[in-house]
Amino acid sequence: MVSRTNKFRGGKSRYHGRGKKAGRGAGKRGGRGNAGLNKHKVMTRIKYMPGHWGMHGFNRHPSLRKVHVTANVSQLTDLAEGADNIDLEKFGIDKLLGSGQLTTAITVTVEHASARAVEKVEAAGGSVTLSEGDDDEWEEE
Repeated sequence: MVSRTNKFRGGKSRYHGRGKKAGRGAGKRGGRGNAGLNKHKVMTRIKYMPGHWGMHGFNRHPSLRKVHVTANVSQLTDLAEGADNIDLEKFGIDKLLGSGQLTTAITVTVEHASARAVEKVEAAGGSVTLSEGDDDEWEEE
C-alpha cells in the first residue's frame, strides 16, 4: 500500500491536501499572537497598533519626587475642634492648600503652605507659621 506522502508526490499535488502552509502549527495565520510584528506583520502593527513598541511617558527618580500630604483651608475648622491654634504636623499633614473658606481665626503651624491658603487664613484673622527649614514666607503651588 502506498503511503499518504507518496500518494501526493509528483507534479499534481503541491501542498499534500493541506493548502498553503497549513501543515502544522499556526502556519496559515503567520504565527501565533504577536509573532512577526517586525517582519511579515509590520504593516498591521503600523496601522492598528501605533505606539506598540518603545517607551512611553517618564518616571522621575523617587528621590526627586515631592509628594505632600495636604489639607485644604476648608478642613481647618474640623481639625481644630474649637481650638484657636492647630499644628498640622501632628495630623501628618505637611502642606496647606487654599481650597474652601475659613470663618474663624486660627493660628496654623505647617511645613508648607500655598500663597492662597495664607491669604485666606489671614483674611479670617488668623496666621500661618511655617515650621523648620523654610526661609520663604510661603511656597507657591
